[in-house]
Amino acid sequence: WIPNEKGGRENLEAVAFLQKMNKELYGHHPGVVTIAEESTSWPKVSRPVHEGGLGFGFKWNMGFMHDTLEYFSKEPIYRKHHHNDITFGLVYAFSENFVLPLSHDEVVHGKGTLLGKMAGDDWQKFATLRAYYAFMWGYPGKKLLFMGQEFAQRREWSEARALDWDLLDHAPHRGIWQVVRDLNYLY
Repeated sequence: WIPNEKGGRENLEAVAFLQKMNKELYGHHPGVVTIAEESTSWPKVSRPVHEGGLGFGFKWNMGFMHDTLEYFSKEPIYRKHHHNDITFGLVYAFSENFVLPLSHDEVVHGKGTLLGKMAGDDWQKFATLRAYYAFMWGYPGKKLLFMGQEFAQRREWSEARALDWDLLDHAPHRGIWQVVRDLNYLY
């Protein structure tokens, strides 16, 4: 490891590249959106370059996804000991322009589906997923669901097959879809 010219560990050329890229994109293409997936707590990722930021429009809030899924996957009786999992993120919720992702990373490679991550029997899983989405829509940040999550896809996602749209013929799945529709309407 060799320190940079300021004695730090940051790759200053990479920082300059990202700042220039975002300035150029936003300067020449009004309406463009850039979103950073960043997990090192780098400061000012979504702040303008002239304020010392990297200039991205948004940053994925990886902590939200991890902490809230951990909380909602617990049996309700145990959640009272873990409220910090869903409240801690509010400490930094306004430090960046966050996107709250429930991404593909959570529903592939043996990790199961969001519905499968919820605790309890089927009725409880659907109720918890509806509550989770309502919590998410009330939380600061833009919302991002991966395909199939809007109706509680039961099978893990695969690029080799289509989504199971026929699940919308079943009331519990249609109920999830209606909650997402209604939350989007309010949002």
